[in-house]
Amino acid sequence: MPTISIITPSFNQAPFLEHTIRSVLAQDCTDLEYIIVDGGSDDGSIDIIKRYQEGIAWWVSEPDEGQADAINKGFRRASGEFVAWLNSDDLYLPGAVNKAVAELLANPELGMVYGEAITIDGEGRPLNRLSFGDWGLLELMSFYIICQPAVFMRRRTLEDAGGLDPTYHYMLDHQLWIRIANIAPIKHIAHTLAAARHHPLAKNVSQPAGFAQETQSLLLWMEKQKELAPILADNRRQILAGAHRLAGRYLLDGGQPAEALSYYSQALLENPVFALKHWHRMIYAFLSLLGAGSLANDYYRWKDTRKHRQSILQDAPALRNWPGLQLE
Repeated sequence: MPTISIITPSFNQAPFLEHTIRSVLAQDCTDLEYIIVDGGSDDGSIDIIKRYQEGIAWWVSEPDEGQADAINKGFRRASGEFVAWLNSDDLYLPGAVNKAVAELLANPELGMVYGEAITIDGEGRPLNRLSFGDWGLLELMSFYIICQPAVFMRRRTLEDAGGLDPTYHYMLDHQLWIRIANIAPIKHIAHTLAAARHHPLAKNVSQPAGFAQETQSLLLWMEKQKELAPILADNRRQILAGAHRLAGRYLLDGGQPAEALSYYSQALLENPVFALKHWHRMIYAFLSLLGAGSLANDYYRWKDTRKHRQSILQDAPALRNWPGLQLE
């Protein structure tokens, strides 16, 4: 097996960091290079890293310029033919690395693969299952979102794309996926590879306005790209609807239903059929404005969690004792 390099950026994530590390070191691959780039944590994270340093190829703890800077620093240290990053509150699931590497080896033309994922809460309890399609450049430009921890890349393609753009702090991963899909084929694989953690301090929960703003910034960026601008011009209404729809989703998840409805309204004006794929979120936003949002949120959480736990328990022999998961 060729080497795969995994980078974990971290800053004051001690409550979750150990489970992240253990989920990487528990992967059943023989040539894994693990790199941790800490931003100068003072919450006990360094003690956790030192506890596992025999399994870590390189780590550092020093101030950086943000998440993209930290990940790029790890990429520059990486020697693997394949690369990925796993944030310090997320988890890999059993066999994730081998499954991704096998697909990349079998299809040397691919620049990137991505799988399915689950979401978990701060305690590691499953919340929802995230499923994706076999999307390409147009879908990514239309803001079809891929779950970042379920993505694995060929290092040569990453280098050709130029790494992460440090001017992005929220949509940095999606902007990179677009640049990769513009130069190489990407592929969806039907395996659940990762668990993305939703908790109050996660950026997508605590800073939804930043995500909404950067969806609009991505539109402006695409207009200036020689190869992307014609695609944007030919599919403008769909792409604009996708940007507004995604902004609405982030704002709704961040507890801002009025702002979310404003973006959803813009999406409906651009492309009603495309926007109405989120009809249930629009209803939830409207109910929130009427004061019934808490009841609606409890219902959706119960429905999704119940369905998901029934589904994931089918895989219980492999997952029951997996680091960071609480299935009981």
